[in-house]
Formats: sequence, C-alpha cells, structure tokens
Amino acid sequence: MLTSRSSVQLVCLDMAGTTVEDGGAVLAAFHRALDAVGIPTGTADHTTAVAYAVETMGRSKIEVFRALTGGDEARAALANRAFEASYEEALDTQGVREIPGAADAIELLRSAGRHVVLTTGFSPATRDRILHGLGWHDLVTLALSPADAGRGRPHPDMLLTALLRTGTESVHHLAAAGDTTSDLLAAHRAGARVAAAVRTGSHSDTDFATVPHTHVLDSVTDLPSLLDTLDAL
Repeated sequence: MLTSRSSVQLVCLDMAGTTVEDGGAVLAAFHRALDAVGIPTGTADHTTAVAYAVETMGRSKIEVFRALTGGDEARAALANRAFEASYEEALDTQGVREIPGAADAIELLRSAGRHVVLTTGFSPATRDRILHGLGWHDLVTLALSPADAGRGRPHPDMLLTALLRTGTESVHHLAAAGDTTSDLLAAHRAGARVAAAVRTGSHSDTDFATVPHTHVLDSVTDLPSLLDTLDAL
C-alpha cells in the first residue's frame, strides 16, 4: 500500500485515444451525427463543425452538439443519438481494442495500491459497451461519464467525483492522463498533482502547449514509471 503523504493514490484515465483505440470511429460518428441534423457532408458548415468537434475532443458529446446546433436541445439530442448509434455500430463491426499495453499499465497502477478510474465523454451505455468489449469491468476501480458527475470536461466534475467515490484524501494525491486539451484542462481545474498528456489520440504537442499540464508522455504505458518516480521524491 502507498504510505507517503505525497503519493498518487488515484489515477483518472481518459478512454478513447488514451486507453482505448477508436480506429477513427469517433470522427466517423461525428460526420454521421452532423448529417442527421442537416449539416451535410461536403458543405462549408460541415467542415467547420468537424473542425470544432476535433478541437473539443474529450468533452461531453451532448455539450458539443448543443454548441453546434446553437443550443437547440432537440437537434442536439438527435445528433447525440446518431453519434452513439454510429459509434456502437463501429463497436459491433470492428470490435474494440486497447491502446497497446494499456491494460498492463492499469494492472501496474493497481498493484502499486492506486485506484484507477476511467473517464469519458460517452454516455454510460456506450461506455459500458466498451468496457464489456474489453473485459475491463473488473480491471478498474470505477468508470465515469458526465451523467455520473454533473458536467463533462473541461470541467473537473468527473475527476472530483472520482476523488469522492474512492475516498481519496486530497487532489494532491490525484493524477490524470488524457489525449486532449479538455482532459488537461479538467485535470488542472481539479488541482491534480499530475496532468499528463499522451500522444496516442486526437491532439498534438502543439495543442497541449496551449493549456496547463505537467507532463507529455508517448503513451499511458509510461505513466506507472512516472508516478513511481514522483512518489520516490
């Protein structure tokens, strides 16, 4: 068990792009969702909307659609349903895969006495289908969606909910990792000791440089050794 007062006790990991490979399914689902609400492929509005979706990767999907539909709740809900149907179809046809080494990294984190919580902008239903496909329900301590916490990223709600539900003593014992600027902003706003970017998903080092963060890693597989090093300081 971890005994240091400065040790990381809770690790929150994003799903798509950080621990889970999506094979382009998220972006394809955005295209279909936009078509469903009358922003058709091939138009300037569609191109602009996709650019916004990429920029805001990691955020709650319904919030993204609210922004893209000008706050029209009915259209946002329609877009969200189309998005999730497309993504779940991809899960059925392509299956779901981990980022190479992600499960082993989670096992290392857990074996060091750390809680591991997965966070995502997906709905609970889609999140749970991914966990079922990977066989990860028993691998992690908890998995959270915006619906479980109040607001999605870049707000800190999911991270703070994870802290409360796991009984973690303080945000000084929290580490978070993700592949988007929204992940990093959420970690920063939560006061996490570690806000680590990973290079396996949507955003690049150039994107990461625009928001507060503590580390940039090639992969989530680098996180266990980083935390072990920090705990030894």
